[in-house]
Parts: sequence; structure tokens; C-alpha cells
Amino acid sequence: MKMTNVTKVAGVTAETLETDAGTARVTWHRARKARLVLAVGHGAGGGIEARDLEALAEVLPAHGVTVARVEQPWRVAGKKLAPAPKTLDIGWRGIWPALAKSGLPVVAGGRSAGARVACRTATELGAHAVLALSFPLHPPGKPEKSRAEELLGAGVPTLVVQGGNDPFGKPEEFPRGAYDLVEVPYGDHGFAVPKRAEISQDEAVAVITDAVVEWTGSLG
Repeated sequence: MKMTNVTKVAGVTAETLETDAGTARVTWHRARKARLVLAVGHGAGGGIEARDLEALAEVLPAHGVTVARVEQPWRVAGKKLAPAPKTLDIGWRGIWPALAKSGLPVVAGGRSAGARVACRTATELGAHAVLALSFPLHPPGKPEKSRAEELLGAGVPTLVVQGGNDPFGKPEEFPRGAYDLVEVPYGDHGFAVPKRAEISQDEAVAVITDAVVEWTGSLG
């Protein structure tokens, strides 16, 4: 890992890091008195501006959790298609020393493809826990192609936050295992809720942040 650039805007710090998969970027949202670092990676179809990642970055620092939103090299390079899982893992490994340099416990997390990366590498990298947002249990319409093994193999305390109408896996489809699962009612893969839903979009996002605040507070 080699840090190549650091910028600061309104209390938010962004740094670019060289990895074996290319240049990655970490945007830091620091807690004044941090007890944990939560690193969250994005999915294959979007970046760190996803509503759940932005909400966690806004809320968690006030609860003693520094949030690091991680952009994979392919995204930093402006490419439209994510590379193979192996390459995503290489990029994640490359930024890990920057996440761990404070000496604080690091929770590995992410949404969708980023959640898979966090699960696959958690034990290897020494993650304190895993936060899996919108874990893609299977491709839409193909439940037989299950990725449950990745989730079940994380090997550390894990929280899954899943939309109730996620086509990549509804909460009731998830197998039993040593992890906690919180459902976001009516939420799709991006945690968007329809206008006819009994909860608003803001309330749906609050389900996510409240759950993660409570869960991170319970981590020893």
C-alpha cells in the first residue's frame, strides 16, 4: 500500500491508495472519540454515494464509529463494469493497512458485491466483524445459484441488513447461521421503498442506521 494523495473538505478526508488492482480511494468520516472503524465498500452497479453508505457516514461518527467509504480501483478509474471477485478482493486487501493503521478494531462491510468481499476476506484480514448490506444471496430469479457459503464463512460476528423485496434474496430466503439479520420493510436491493409502502424512504433508511448503531454498540 502506498498513499498517493490526501484531500480534506469540511471535516471529510479522502485519500488515494495504490493497490495491486490499481488506485483505490478511501473517504474518511471520523469520530471525535473513535472506538471502531467501519469500512464499507460499494456494489458492482454504483459507488459510495449509495443511500445506505451515505447515511452511515452521516450517523455513525456521533456514536464513536469512524466510517471509511471505500471505492474500488475500477470505480476510481471510471470503468462501468466491475471486475471478477478475485480482483475485488485484491483491491480490498490493498487498502486494509490504511484502515487498520489507527490500531482500532475494523469492521469490514459493504453493500452487495462489497458485502461479498467483506465476507470472503474477513478472517484473513483480521476483521473485527462484518456488516453485509443487501447481501446478494443469489442472482435475481436464480435461487439455485446461492452464495450463502460466503456469508456463512465470514467467521466473525456478522450483521445482514436486507430489503424485504430484494430480488437478490429476500430475508426469508436466508439460511440459518451465526449472524444477525435486520429487514428493511418493502426495500429493494438499493433499499428504495415504493410510494405505496407503509413507511417513508427516510424511515427505511433510519431502520438501517438504527440497526447498525445498536449492533456496533454491542461489539466488544
